[in-house]
Amino acid sequence: MNKWLKITLLAILTVGIAVLAWTLFRQITTPIEYDKELNIRETAVIERIKDIRSAEQAFKLKNQRYVGDWDSLINFVLGDTLTFERKLVDENDSLAMVALKRSGRQNVEQFKMAVRDTIFSPRKLNDQQIRDLKYIPFAQQGTEYLLAATMFTTESKVVVPLFSARAPYKAFMWDLDEQELINLIDNAKNVFYKYPGIEVGSVERATNDAGNWE
Repeated sequence: MNKWLKITLLAILTVGIAVLAWTLFRQITTPIEYDKELNIRETAVIERIKDIRSAEQAFKLKNQRYVGDWDSLINFVLGDTLTFERKLVDENDSLAMVALKRSGRQNVEQFKMAVRDTIFSPRKLNDQQIRDLKYIPFAQQGTEYLLAATMFTTESKVVVPLFSARAPYKAFMWDLDEQELINLIDNAKNVFYKYPGIEVGSVERATNDAGNWE
């Protein structure tokens, strides 16, 4: 074997070893990096879906039902109010209670507060942040949470309001490793038997508005 052939074979072998080493390295690090990014994105998606749940629960408090369209929900948060009750005096304060009874007033007073000032407290969301509640973080621009609401009749003929909000993995993990996404969705469906993404509530059964991460 001549000298140049040996050099050529050695170069090819070196390149092959380098490629193999890089392939093995990526096989190890890709899932780790993917899981790290998944955790970051899931956290953001969950935080926003919690705000959506709070908005839906406030809507139900006032209207005895949930709402399944974004315009109605966002307009409610932006411009509506909730009614609360508070006691005027401490019931253990006998003098104050006597004076209240003499005035002919009840020890309960109703007051109103803006929805936006109650459901996100102590945070303050501006108008744009409230309008953006419907958009899934890290998804392509304009991708909305899947929102639905219904009146569900149980086996005992009790009618209960239900809602759900969903963010599929394919929406907010769309730009990362394709095979890892396939594996993620497959595991959710066939190993954990749950929705392949982040979900709160359900329109198929009563869940007490629980999220599938809880």
